[in-house]
Amino acid sequence: MAITTVTLSSLSLHSTTTPRLSFLKPTTKLHPLSLSVSPKSSFLSLLSSNRKIITIITKANSSDIDTSFFDNFNPEEEVIFDPPTPPEDYIPPPSFDEGPMETEEEIAAAYEELYGPAYSGVSVLGKDVYVMDSKTKKISGWGSRVKKEKIKDGLDERVVQVRRVTKVVKGGKQLHFRAIVVVGDKQGRVGVGVGKAKEVIVAVQKSALNARRNIITVPMTKYLTFPHRSEGDFGAAKVMLRPASPGTGVIAGGAVRIVLEMAGVENALGKQLRSKNALNNARATVVAVQKMRQFSEVARERGIPMEELWK
Repeated sequence: MAITTVTLSSLSLHSTTTPRLSFLKPTTKLHPLSLSVSPKSSFLSLLSSNRKIITIITKANSSDIDTSFFDNFNPEEEVIFDPPTPPEDYIPPPSFDEGPMETEEEIAAAYEELYGPAYSGVSVLGKDVYVMDSKTKKISGWGSRVKKEKIKDGLDERVVQVRRVTKVVKGGKQLHFRAIVVVGDKQGRVGVGVGKAKEVIVAVQKSALNARRNIITVPMTKYLTFPHRSEGDFGAAKVMLRPASPGTGVIAGGAVRIVLEMAGVENALGKQLRSKNALNNARATVVAVQKMRQFSEVARERGIPMEELWK
């Protein structure tokens, strides 16, 4: 579009009340103040005294486009790449494969710089390991589902229980979902977490995040069982754990079995003695596991060899 700005006098008025633009037909002789916009457009009649600025937008002609650049250009011609010669003191950069191998600390620092601190609780760059849900994005407005990437840290997740809970408020009841999730690598690390949300998926994500923040290490022997018997209680729940011989398997039920399987225990006995609440029994299992100690650790604290522990 072509834009033309001119300084005009007051526009001609056909009446005293309604101002209108007066357009005249093209003639051979033009008024000295009239402006020709384009060969096919009309002409604007200009009158005297009051000066005003008027911007006129018209269509551009095909002849107005500068195409001189393409006059000597042949699209079918083969173009030969001829780069300039480098200066004498130019040193090419080293190749990516020729550089030294990165250490594990450098790789961990680069990974943390891109994706944030790891869920193991160790920060190479000294960041807060509890700020882990900053990548959570809402797809749309209020009440929309949350889109989050799956965490790749070697931990498996298993949902123990999802229950619908209500909160009584002044205006009525608020409906939420509570999820209990157990995470573990089946190599001696396990954690129990709980989370609440208005949607089941969000509740499971929050509980899995909470479980990763409460990971413990389970002491085990070479037969993948406990070193000794132990009991633990949490709230009204009480759990009894016993070691078992190879080939026994995990003989337990409810949340106790899930916690032991996610920890990597293959031969053990477990029993829920009091309450059947899934969350309290899972946490009671964690308490019972935390009471266990390896024989080598006890012998080291006493300052005696392991053979004397059974004398």
